[in-house]
Amino acid sequence: MKKLIIWILCIFAFGQVLQAQDMLQVYPAPEGVEMKNDFTVKARVPGGEWQDVPTYMVKVDEVRGTKHCVEKASLGYFDFEGQVEVSVTSNNGPIETARVRPLSYGIEPVVDGSTLTFTLDRPRNLSVEVNGGIFHNLHLFANALDTDNPIDGVRIKNEKQLARKRKDVIYFGPGLHKIDTLFPVSGQTVYIAGGAVVRGTIHVVNASDVKIHGRGIVHPSGRGEGVYVQRSKNVEVDGIISTQCPVGGSDGVKITNVKVISSYGWGDGLNVFASSNVHYDGCFARTSDDCVTVYATRKGFTGSCRNILTENCVLWADVAHPIMIGIHGNVEDPDVIEDLVYRNIDILDHKEKQIDYQGCMAINAGDDNLIRNILFEDIRIEDFRQGQLVNIRIFFNRKYCLAPGRGIENITFRNVTYNGSGEEMSVIAGYSEDRKIKNVRFENLVINGEVISDDMPGKPAWYKTGDMARFFVGEHVEDLVFVQSVISNEKNELRNL
Repeated sequence: MKKLIIWILCIFAFGQVLQAQDMLQVYPAPEGVEMKNDFTVKARVPGGEWQDVPTYMVKVDEVRGTKHCVEKASLGYFDFEGQVEVSVTSNNGPIETARVRPLSYGIEPVVDGSTLTFTLDRPRNLSVEVNGGIFHNLHLFANALDTDNPIDGVRIKNEKQLARKRKDVIYFGPGLHKIDTLFPVSGQTVYIAGGAVVRGTIHVVNASDVKIHGRGIVHPSGRGEGVYVQRSKNVEVDGIISTQCPVGGSDGVKITNVKVISSYGWGDGLNVFASSNVHYDGCFARTSDDCVTVYATRKGFTGSCRNILTENCVLWADVAHPIMIGIHGNVEDPDVIEDLVYRNIDILDHKEKQIDYQGCMAINAGDDNLIRNILFEDIRIEDFRQGQLVNIRIFFNRKYCLAPGRGIENITFRNVTYNGSGEEMSVIAGYSEDRKIKNVRFENLVINGEVISDDMPGKPAWYKTGDMARFFVGEHVEDLVFVQSVISNEKNELRNL
């Protein structure tokens, strides 16, 4: 019996050693792809040899005044397990200031001259910024090891070969691939390997049980959606880098660790149109329009939206909203948008001069939509350039709508924190007596360290609580409350998951 126990303990200890083993996978960049040399990036397992991490050119949108200006930033990625050390050298001179965002991760880089270093112990999607530069920064995507590479799949070199070989797996190996639009069929897997760049688009249309995954890049030659899921069921998109990844008229879609960056007009990141049971998990969106949206009838997709979960994501809106819900619908057969959850999200920026389109978290009911049962939980908002924290309105936006919305009800904001000074006045306003906002609850709203609650110290009895947060609360709003409650340690640790 004693020998058996010793044997079991040895197996357990050996398994723990294997589990703790540090591993790193870096992917060489293909020839023919534009790179960026603002930074020299290296990574290594602790005590190992430094490995070069290629840095690609990626376009972002800077708004100066009212003009959109495309800037060129950097992008690098690698996979690892255990711990990894990262070195970033600025090739444009000494580093005076440096930060690694999201700030909630608590990553404090060590700066030595023109080089900064830091250590990661879990996958992270990061922005590395030196000397205050947010438009020539390094987007660094540190993924978990890719253990699902179908190396025996069909290796595609060109579109003609693709047309001849319709098999279970379509494999884009390392290198540059130029296609038009790939339409996977039901049951098919598309794999984009690390070090692969696909110049073209992948559209899943009227299909089911499709998987698109890998570590590579899918980018149209110009503007547009890199991956688009349309009228399909049971679709997974995992791990890739792209421009936009919308879902329309679909059911049962999961999008995991997808990174989208856009620089052109109407460059929304992760749209949902007339779909149900959509799950975004661990994604990164830096966009030239809304980062994540949920709309009903829109762009040829008809119907309501239900059960949409967005969690563990990083959002950066160079234009418009980080989170936008509700403007589009069907006035002839009104839609419902309901049962949405946004959880454990870091918002890095929000920049919008047009007051109608401001709001880090915006619910704008138009087109006779009824919007209800929405939860925002554990949302961390960093200082942004221009906009509002929240914008909750029933409105008639004649540019995009044929009618005002029917109503907004049962909205909860729980554990929302904001630290900064860039916000303008937020708005909560209904439309009429029969088109109201009802039952909105702010629980643990913290602005620059101060908890906003109906019984907060120092609030005059004749003030609306919204006044203490610079929220304009207009007409036709019922049952709006601000409360403080105890935040559990488990909730406080969400950012480390």
